[in-house]
Parts: sequence; structure tokens; C-alpha cells
Amino acid sequence: MTDPLDDDPFLWLEDIRDPEALAWARGRTDETEASFSAPELAARLKTILDDPDRVVVPSRHGEWMYDLWRDAANPRGLWRRASRTSFLAGSPDWDVLLDIDALGREESTPWAFAGAAHAPRGTDRALVFLSPDGGDAHVVREFDLAARSFVAGRPFMLDADKSHAAWIDADTLLVGTALEGGATTDSGYPRSARVWTRGTQLAASSPVVEADQSDVSVFVGVDHTDGRSTAIASIAHDFFHTERYVWRGGDAPAHLAVPDDAHTNVHGDLVAVRTTTDWKVGDTIHLGGTLLVGPLETVTNGDGSSLVPVFTPTDTAVLEDWSWTRTRLVLTVLENVRSRILSLDPADGWSATELQTGLDTDDILTVDVVTADADEDDELFLLARGFLTPQTLIATDAATPAPRVIDQAPAVFDATNLATTQHWAVSADGTRVPYFQVAPRALEGPAAVLLSGYGGFEVSRLPEYATIQGPAWLEAGGVFVVANIRGGGEFGPAWHLAALRENRHRAYEDFVAVARDLVARGVTTPERVGCHGGSNGGLLVGNMLTQFPDDFGAIACGVPLLDMRRYTRLSAGASWIAEYGDPDDPADWEFIRTFSPYHLIDPAHSYPPSLFYAATSDDRVGPVQARKMAARLLDETDAEVHYLEQDEGGHAASIDNAAKAALQAVIHAFFTDALVRRPGAGD
Repeated sequence: MTDPLDDDPFLWLEDIRDPEALAWARGRTDETEASFSAPELAARLKTILDDPDRVVVPSRHGEWMYDLWRDAANPRGLWRRASRTSFLAGSPDWDVLLDIDALGREESTPWAFAGAAHAPRGTDRALVFLSPDGGDAHVVREFDLAARSFVAGRPFMLDADKSHAAWIDADTLLVGTALEGGATTDSGYPRSARVWTRGTQLAASSPVVEADQSDVSVFVGVDHTDGRSTAIASIAHDFFHTERYVWRGGDAPAHLAVPDDAHTNVHGDLVAVRTTTDWKVGDTIHLGGTLLVGPLETVTNGDGSSLVPVFTPTDTAVLEDWSWTRTRLVLTVLENVRSRILSLDPADGWSATELQTGLDTDDILTVDVVTADADEDDELFLLARGFLTPQTLIATDAATPAPRVIDQAPAVFDATNLATTQHWAVSADGTRVPYFQVAPRALEGPAAVLLSGYGGFEVSRLPEYATIQGPAWLEAGGVFVVANIRGGGEFGPAWHLAALRENRHRAYEDFVAVARDLVARGVTTPERVGCHGGSNGGLLVGNMLTQFPDDFGAIACGVPLLDMRRYTRLSAGASWIAEYGDPDDPADWEFIRTFSPYHLIDPAHSYPPSLFYAATSDDRVGPVQARKMAARLLDETDAEVHYLEQDEGGHAASIDNAAKAALQAVIHAFFTDALVRRPGAGD
């Protein structure tokens, strides 16, 4: 096989803004949009996404609740805040801080809001992050919340790059940026974290930590618990191994003496550590997935023996996340991929109380802690939802639980005769793999099935309200399935590690096992199974197309990795070597080539219809791999191949509700055509 680094006829498509490459993408996009035009569905989805009655999922900062609100009149959004009292009363007194659409018109830049970082208590300022095209690169501007305007005199400002910034105090930031001599890593992220004082030149500030060019990035954060600022600067050597340092001014930062593959969180004088692999401390072995808590001071002095395990995983129960309130540590636990929220009391030996939602439903729910203010009180806001249960915002208390529904989104499709069930497939090596199925209660196969998955980076796929799939797929009698394959985090770090690098094939074997289990159960037939994935999930379904084409009737592949020989040389690809391996290492390439869809294309094979989509502005994966895959399939095979590329939107592939609705309408029209309407697909 010819090495594409030397001889790849589609390398010209890697020049993202080259006029010829853009013309190719535009021509293919026009054909795709014409073939799968679904204006009524697009209009309906946009109306749903713009619904003024949808739930606001806020962030809390002291006595204020913040939100970015998008609707038909404000497609880029209104950044706003309301008092906590009015929000809890169900009648928030929203005060618009920044109109993103108006700002874009004023500055002739189509800004997308990329978040905000609030100054410590007592300073009504925030850093506002704005992306010029929806990509990861963004500008940083200081904002006066009381005046509702950007700060004019000696503000903190950064031009567009993939920066990180956090407040140390009202006049000091900890920043990770490549600007003003900061330089970038091979992955395109900042190499240094620096303390920046108001009124000084950023280039004159000294680094707190500095990464090597071969590292992934530096990251920054500041903990303000109890009014004391503790800066945290991290050097990510790869995606899963990070050195962390704490700094409280003065001398050099102190190294946090925990395993580099652990996840950590500083909370005042405490540190929480979640292990990834087993950690031996003295004579004690803490299993991977264990959460330990102890004094920050002893850990920075190199003594991990003072850490106390507050959660230990089992075969079925794993830690998904954790949050602090004033007096409690709140855990989000997955028990066989079902959510539980536990409130731990450190004053009572870390005793646990399970927090309830108060919802009466037989649907399988995902419940997350969406906001808490550890400096204020024990109040928590939980977000509960299931495939058939609209988002429901619940206020409760971590110390004295009393759940109260604050708001629930209206249903956007009729779920009366639908049910969510959990099933288990058996993978090639005998591992049982769970999946969720949303289908009519009285299902009569074979039905058209839309199967989704991810399987990477320890990301869990949990039930989410079917805002898109409900109106676009379920209402028409389709079945929607989410597979919880290895590579994800549904059963803790071990579930992820099981499909890493040379074991990547396990994720793909898991996914096709689910597709085959659906057939074996009589739910469907292979020609009526479609699969859809994005990013790492795009790599997943790209491998379904090239390795298991007979098991699927159609494949939609979004913002994907596909050329695994060159992925480290494209956009942020070098940052994922720990997940996939290094293709420039001959030993690694021997296993990477087995899951590189671009190199698995065989002109002698028949492939199901496929749709590839991307965004020109995607600066994380980029559109080039989707372009090349579609071009090569069109050139070398007889396959039916469609391609769609939007300009804005970055890695999300759509920048506002209208663009998202239009993209989803095309995707579902493609699946409806391939799996439902075509001869041989059934009536």
C-alpha cells in the first residue's frame, strides 16, 4: 500500500481555505442539500430549539444566576443574569449583559459566545471569551457586569488563540496563552502559564510552569474557597497524563504529588484525587476509579498517606463526577449506566445520603449537578432528563435534601407509546456491552434503527432527551439506540483503558455486536440499521463503514478522524496520541492501520450509502479528513457518498439553532431515504 505521506492524490483537500478545495466542498454540499432537502423538518426543529419555554440551565455565582439565551430573534445569544431569589421563585428578572448578535453587527465579526470566567467575590467583573467563527480559538475581553460593558481603562484583553485564563484577584490573572512569546505545543495549544498583573506587559511576566513543545498544553485554574486564592497550573504531557502545581504567590509552585494519570480538584485546604489506575501508597493499594480526599498541604509535601478513600468503585458502580458545596461533597455515580447522586458528609466520616429528584417516571434518567456555589451554602441545582423525559431543573440541598422542581421543558414529541429499555450484547471477546433502546412499546420488527455511539476518551453516553431524534425519527416509527461501548467511561477508567491504542478494535467489535444483537432480537435487519457518530464517534462509524459494511444500511459520519496516518499532523491531532498511538512510530502504525478508515477503503467491496459532514472553521479536527474520505470513496468505489460542509460552527459543525436544525434535518432525511423509503428497506 502506498504511504499517503509520499503519495496521496487527495492531499490538496488538506489546504482548508484553498479556493479549489473550498469549491470542491461547496459543490458536494450543494448536491447533498439538494438531495436531502427537508425544509419542514428543519423549520420544526428550529422552532423547538428556539422554544421560549425550554429550560434554562444556569450557572451560579453568588446571588446571581447566569445564562446564554438563544432564540429566533437572537441566534447568537443574549448573555444575561437574574437574581437567585427571582430564579428560585420561577419568575427570573433577567438583565441582559451582552447581546452577541448586536456585538457582531457592530464589529463586523460573527461572534460566538465561548463562555465567561467570573472574578472573585466583591469584584463585579468577568472575562468574556468570544470565538470569531465557532472554533476553539477565542479572544478574551474583560467585562464590567454592573456597567454592562467591556472595561475601557487598562482592561485584560487577549487576541484570538486557544488560551485559558482565570482570576487570582481583581488585578491579577493566571493565563495560559501562546500570545506575546508564549509559543505553542505541537498540538497547537499554549506552552506556558503566566501570572499577569493589570497594567503590565504579558510578555514581561514570568512563567509559573512551562511545557515542552512535545507536550499537549498547559491548563490553568484558581480555587477561591473561603476567600483564599489557590492557583493551579498543569502541564498535560499527553491527553491522560498531567503534572499539576499549586501556587499561592511568592516562591516556585508546589508539585501535587499524585499520579499523573489521576484527576484532581483543589477545594480550599483540601484536595480530591480520582485515580485512573491502581495507586499504591505505603502498603495500601487504591483501585483505579477510587476518589480520595485529604489535606492539600500534605500532598504537596509528597505524602499521599493522609488521603482518605471516600468512594471505591465496584463492578457495576463507578464515579462519573463530583462537586463541592459549603459542607458537603456531592458525587455523581453510575450504577450500570444509571445515575445516582450521593451527598457525603465529611463531619460524619464521609457518610453518604442519596439525593432524590422527586420525579415519578419509569423512564431511565440521567441526573447531573449543574451548578453549586461552595462558598455560599449547600444549595444544588440538578438537571434530570431521559430519552422520553424533557429536561427538568431541580433545586435541592446537599445537607437537608428537599427536591423541588424549578422548571421542566415542554415535550416536543409524543412519547405516549414509547419506552426506554436497557439491553446487553456480547462482544467478540465475550464482554457484555449495554445499550439503551428507545422504541414503540408494541414494537413490530423489522424497524428502521438509528444507532449512536462514541467509545473514546472516557466519555460516557447517557440518556438525553430526544429533542432531535423524537420529532425527526421516533415519531415516524423508528428506533433509536445508544451503545455504551468500551473506550467510554460508563464503567469507569478500566472501561476506557480496555479499548486504548492497540486494543482499539474492542470498541468497534462492541459496537457491531450491538447492531447484530438488535438483528438477533428481531428488532431490525442489517439493511435497516443506520449508525451516526461525530468526532471520535466519526472514527467509530468510519470503521463500521469500512470493516463491517454488511451490518449497516447507512452511515452518517460527522467532524471525524479518518486518516489515522496523518492525523497527528492535522489541527490538534498530536494531542490524541495517548488515545490512538503515534503513526510515525512503525510499531504503533502496525495497529493504527487496522482502524484507519481512509486506508481500509477497498474498491472491490460494496459499501452502504454514507454522509460525511464537517465545518470549515473546525480548528480541533478540521474538515480535511471528511473531505478526503468522501473524495476517495467517490473516486475509487461505486459507493453512494454525500458530503456537507458548513463554514461556521467549529467542531460542533453548526453555530446557531438555524444551522443546527438545517444540518440535523439533512442527516435524518438521509437516514429516512436510505433505511425506510428505498426498495428492499421495507414499507
